[in-house]
Amino acid sequence: MAKQETPTKLSPELFEHLQGEQLVLLGTVDAESNAPSVNAISWVKSLSEEKIRFTVTNNSRIVTNIQANSNVVMTVVGLETVYSINGKANILENAMADVPLKLAKIEVDIEHVFESMFWGAKIVQEPVYEKTYNEKKAKELDEQVYAALMK
Repeated sequence: MAKQETPTKLSPELFEHLQGEQLVLLGTVDAESNAPSVNAISWVKSLSEEKIRFTVTNNSRIVTNIQANSNVVMTVVGLETVYSINGKANILENAMADVPLKLAKIEVDIEHVFESMFWGAKIVQEPVYEKTYNEKKAKELDEQVYAALMK
């Protein structure tokens, strides 16, 4: 049997999945220890099948890690499986305009997309989270952030 090629871009289904608000685990390499570092992020959107954008506060350790080593992996739980999306991250803006927080705009050029769910199982319930601050303000902030992120 021929070896299957590893996808180098998002499938149309995964692209669509990353249009909504998702919990994503971001793996970076720690700038000081060179150890793996994993953080949960939620302001994430697919820009194209080859690029994903996300934002974090510009004083986040994630920004420092990416400045030192651009290799990242994004873990997405959804569509009945788990995906590991490897790529190179680039900080496009250190502080996005039109957003009340100091947020860095980061773009990932996708190199590989792996289905990393263990064999013989499927995800039957995707992760769900609830914002614990003012619902109206959260919605307003999300709209501002996503608009700035996709500019």
